[in-house]
Amino acid sequence: MKLHIYVFAGLAERMGGPLIEFEWEQSTPLTSLLLKEQLIARYPLAADMLHHSFVAVNQSYAEDDNPIQPEDEVAIIPPVSGGQPQLAEITRDAISVEAVQAKVLHPNHGAALSFIGTTREWTHGKRTLLLDYEAYEPMALKTMNQIIREIQQRWEGALCAITHRLGRVDIGEISVVIAVSAPHRDAAYEASRHAIERLKQIVPIWKKEIWEDGSEWKGHQQGPWNPLV
Repeated sequence: MKLHIYVFAGLAERMGGPLIEFEWEQSTPLTSLLLKEQLIARYPLAADMLHHSFVAVNQSYAEDDNPIQPEDEVAIIPPVSGGQPQLAEITRDAISVEAVQAKVLHPNHGAALSFIGTTREWTHGKRTLLLDYEAYEPMALKTMNQIIREIQQRWEGALCAITHRLGRVDIGEISVVIAVSAPHRDAAYEASRHAIERLKQIVPIWKKEIWEDGSEWKGHQQGPWNPLV
């Protein structure tokens, strides 16, 4: 079965145009849910948007088990109000943990975790006054989205959102929140650990530690740095 599927707005940009071809050669009947799963696998750059989109069949929103026939008109509808949640964000304002976590809450998930990075006052006996964060912002967002896609591909069904703060972050304030949800808690714990380790490895964000008697820029601190690994 060959379908021509209409896609719109940001989805069209990520999937190569407003009309895509899709072939289904399996004996299993094609449903709306199966179609979304196949598109997520085939278009990883659009995976985060596809997760929040709905399938329309013959100009009506379709349930997950809705069968799709060769003669049907099929479209993928991204959110029409409020826009697609930005799973990767950079901000200079205070971060709301609840707002980041809300992006990954899902009725089919039994576990949700939030990693919260804060500025600590004492490190190796040295008193920190504040941290000052800087980033190569376009690449930082790109690599944060890469981490989100890695998690979606490695842990089936998992969702991830990352928000990082730039500029001055005082003692006790939040510099980064990584929220992860998954159908089961083991995957959520593993995905959360993966996200923070990869963030430190590949995302071009630096922090300046400001002490009572000086300051120093800090980057990757986990052995020899190789972001290509």
